[in-house]
Formats: sequence, C-alpha cells, structure tokens
Amino acid sequence: MNYDIIGDIHGCAKSLVSLLGKLNYKKNNGVYGHENRQVIFLGDFVDRGPYQREVINIVRPMIDNGSARAVMGNHEYNAINYATADREGKDYLRQHNVKNDKQHQAFLNAYPFKSLDYLEIIEWFKTLPLWLDMGNFRVVHACWDQECMDRISDSILNSSIYDPRMDNDFLHASAVKGSAEFDDIEVILKGKEIKLPEGCSFKDKDGNLRHHIRIRWWDRSAKTYRDIFLGPESAKKEIPDEAIEPGLVTGYTESESPIFIGHYWIEDKEINGLSSNIACLDYSIAKSGGRLVAYRFNGESAINNDNFVWVPRQED
Repeated sequence: MNYDIIGDIHGCAKSLVSLLGKLNYKKNNGVYGHENRQVIFLGDFVDRGPYQREVINIVRPMIDNGSARAVMGNHEYNAINYATADREGKDYLRQHNVKNDKQHQAFLNAYPFKSLDYLEIIEWFKTLPLWLDMGNFRVVHACWDQECMDRISDSILNSSIYDPRMDNDFLHASAVKGSAEFDDIEVILKGKEIKLPEGCSFKDKDGNLRHHIRIRWWDRSAKTYRDIFLGPESAKKEIPDEAIEPGLVTGYTESESPIFIGHYWIEDKEINGLSSNIACLDYSIAKSGGRLVAYRFNGESAINNDNFVWVPRQED
C-alpha cells in the first residue's frame, strides 16, 4: 500500500477537506477513503484553529474505518494530561493555569471540560500510538531518537516497538518533570532542545519568552545555535550565531529509512525535505497564510520534493 502523510491540522477542517480532495480521497458512507492509499496523520488535530470538533469528525472515522492511521501529537498528549488528575487527586497532570487554559481554549470551546464528549475524546486520544515504524519509513510527531524509544517501549507494559501506546502508569510517570519518562516524551513529541547562552532568549509563536531552542537533531554540519535552530524563520534572527558544543545530534544517518515529522511550524516559502530522508509537514496551517501539507509516499528510499502536495489555509 502507498501512503499520504498529512501534517498538523490544528482545527482547520476546511483546509483538511480541501487537501483530501486534492489527494483524490472520496466520501463513502460519510467517511473519506481512497481505493489504494491510506492517510497517516502526524497528530496535533486540536487547539488553535476554529473547527476542532469538525476535524475530529473527519479523522476519527477514517482511522476507525481503516482508511487512515495516526500518531499522537504533543497537543493530544497535553490534552490528556490536562484532563487527568494526579494520583493524589489534588491537581491535574497539566496545570490549569492561564497559559495552559489559553492554549486549550479552542478545544475546550468545542468539547466543554468534563462533558461526556470531552471525556470520550480524551480516551480516544489515549489510543493513538507514539510513533509508527512501517519498515521502509517511519512516522513520529517531532523527533526520532532510538534511545528514547527503546526506554519508552521498555516502560510500557505489553508495548510494541512499532506502534507503542501509553498505559496509565507511563502517562503519570511522564508528567513528573525530571523523570526518564518525562524527558523521553519531551523529545519524541516536542523535539530535542538545548539551552541558549546566558542572557539570550527569543519569543515563540505564542509570544512566550524562551531560553531553550528546538534543534535540527539530525544535522551533523551545524556549528552554531542559529545553524541548529529548528523553528519559525521569523525567530531565527533572535538566535545567537555562536558556536555550540558537538554531540547534540541523534546520529540518524542518511542510509536509514525516511522519517516524516510535524510540529515545527515551518514558515519557509518552499516546501522541501529537511534532509535526504527527513521531511517536516507542519507549515503553520493555524496562522493566516499557512499551508496544510501532505507527502505522497510510494516506497522511495529518499525524499522526493515532487511528492509534496499542499493547500493554502481555507479558514481565513
């Protein structure tokens, strides 16, 4: 089977319908499908955009019907933690503070907190695997780090190394800052980070002041913080052009299977692979001027830039 891998959607249902149409997916009994292809979603269905429930109503039947698969994004993971009380029942695994409430507001508007629909969709989020290893290609929301993945697989009871799903013990452990589970899930779902030099910071897309940057975790050629920075082009000028210490990359080589990731809110005008075997499909759909991007994978061993398919944001 061939696959169409689709990047972060963030509540942009009109854009998703447009992209599925461009990829020649048709509705059958109300569910989008293709006669000889399958979608793989990169997660981050929710938060930000105006059509939270509508996105879920498209992607979930596709997954349930076998016309799509998906991995968990950090926004689904955050939603699960926001909904889950800690073991003592005194707080939630993700605090209900001003910052987190604001990030989740679009989702909470569509699925009111603790409503039956809300609780049911949170349970569905929990069924999403953390990554997919399809043999000749791999899918993960933010970063493929084999050491992290091996530890995660060892930590989850009855886990598959090909498509692991969190159990309750792992979920609670991963919410404890400083635990191995916390550190590993941060890498897999949010990307590798390094601290900027003392006194340096930048503002992310939400206006939050950041002292750490996400990095191009495969890029052995990077020499400076600016070289290794992976994020919006608009923030790059704020990243210092100072030398970094060696040894920050994961060791993922160009001879390994292609990897498809989302998460990084790319704003480049051109849509191309990040390397010969790594493609990011998150092109900022949740902002004005963003694009929803897919890659049509047909079994090739290297990224073919002609295989990217995209639509402009339809929600503006």
